[in-house]
Amino acid sequence: MLFILYYIVAIVILILHFTGFLARNNLEWLVLVLAVTVFPAVIYL
Repeated sequence: MLFILYYIVAIVILILHFTGFLARNNLEWLVLVLAVTVFPAVIYL
């Protein structure tokens, strides 16, 4: 269940990034937070 919620949030953040919404509202740091949360999972697996 948490994986599904994580993927939904990640997809929404990516869509907002590519549409330019995050840049306009000075929220580009969300993409970096998303990348940092993915990194340990990739190392672990």
